[in-house]
Amino acid sequence: MAPFLSVVVPAYDEEARIAASLERLMKHLSARPRAWELVVVNDGSTDRTAEIVRGFAARDPRVKLVDGPHTGKGAAVKRGLSEAKGEWRFMCDADLSMPPEHLDRFFAGDGGRPKFDVSIASREASGARRIGEPLKRHVYGRLFNYVVQIVALRGIRDTQCGFKLYSARAVEAVFPHQRLAGFGFDVEALFLARKAGFTIGEIPIDWHYQSNSKVTLRNGALGFLDVLRVRLNHFRGRYRAVRRLK
Repeated sequence: MAPFLSVVVPAYDEEARIAASLERLMKHLSARPRAWELVVVNDGSTDRTAEIVRGFAARDPRVKLVDGPHTGKGAAVKRGLSEAKGEWRFMCDADLSMPPEHLDRFFAGDGGRPKFDVSIASREASGARRIGEPLKRHVYGRLFNYVVQIVALRGIRDTQCGFKLYSARAVEAVFPHQRLAGFGFDVEALFLARKAGFTIGEIPIDWHYQSNSKVTLRNGALGFLDVLRVRLNHFRGRYRAVRRLK
């Protein structure tokens, strides 16, 4: 039987924190009544990330390692969400800047089910908190979102937080058409979800800044270019195969 929830963790050279992150996630998931799986996508790590995850998988069959070459976070997320089996599939950064306990906020609808087809962990929604974030990082993030709203996704205040919940139906409709593997893949996936007619909502969270974040000025600049590529791909008809819900 397919699990209710799949948690997909893209990982690139995460040996310093992957074990602690998996332990926290497993503790939280095991305290909940519904079946789950934890899918870690090793994105061509050069350290012991894969070895550590294999150790967890040997002890608990609900933990799965998807191993592959280094292709970028967007490609790793796409592969993990596509190989996951859950009715709901949660994209989760390895740094756990969002506490695992906040997962419960995504399932606050009627009967403990999500309110939306796609739920975004938001640092900008009412009730959200940013903890320890440098001013420069915050300003840069707001500038990026300003561009996103103008070019691709009006009305979504935070597209880049690395924690998002997709229904299996949304994953199957959206991710086969994802083209971007870099920093802007989140924007593309949400653009395609909206194009297909899926409901999208923002969930307020506490977000803890991590000083060892892999967000850099370079990949942030590439993210601006990715946003433009999303709009250009749309104009060129490259997303024409995405079908609206009936």
